[in-house]
Amino acid sequence: MTRTIKVDLFTDVVCPWCLVGSARLDQAIAALPDDVMVEVENHPFYLDPTTPPEGYDVGDMLRKKYGRDPKEMWARVESEAAKAGIVLDLSQQPRTFPTQKAHTIVRLAKPKGTQHALANAIANAYFLDHRQVNDDEVLAEIATQFGFTREEALADMRDVRELAISHQIATDAAAQGIQGVPFFIFANKFALSGAQPQEVFGMAFAKALEEAEA
Repeated sequence: MTRTIKVDLFTDVVCPWCLVGSARLDQAIAALPDDVMVEVENHPFYLDPTTPPEGYDVGDMLRKKYGRDPKEMWARVESEAAKAGIVLDLSQQPRTFPTQKAHTIVRLAKPKGTQHALANAIANAYFLDHRQVNDDEVLAEIATQFGFTREEALADMRDVRELAISHQIATDAAAQGIQGVPFFIFANKFALSGAQPQEVFGMAFAKALEEAEA
């Protein structure tokens, strides 16, 4: 008999810790017994809700805010990414962009069963391929690999109503107390915040299974 666990995952595709956290979650899922199925639902969150339409240089922002070389601050997440098997060089993608359109495409991929994979693909395109994920054509190209036609993807990400829904969900998440991402809710019962080690995700799944069986 298959056992199912729901994981609600709040991320932003321009968040480096979300890249690491999602990879560790996926690795923990892969290590579960064959009779355990995990349903991951991705939800919008804005790492920086004040990001202007043209984006901004993250390195410059960090220098101004902290008075330090951004490479010193990037080194920690790059090191943790390496432990998860991700070769990450944040200096190669210094610019951050608004993510409302990316969130909308990911949200609308849920009925297609490709939501989590699409979210990962957009994050990989941004961090590893250094692409501009605020560009409609870039997002549409990625989306065509996950059940969308180009025309459908472009229409969805330009739909004012759908964009407003994504914005409201992201805003509500912050208002409800989610202050940072990645943020994980297991089986609607307990939460983890941050890019936890894989073994922590393993313990979370074990707890969720115990509670479900009880």
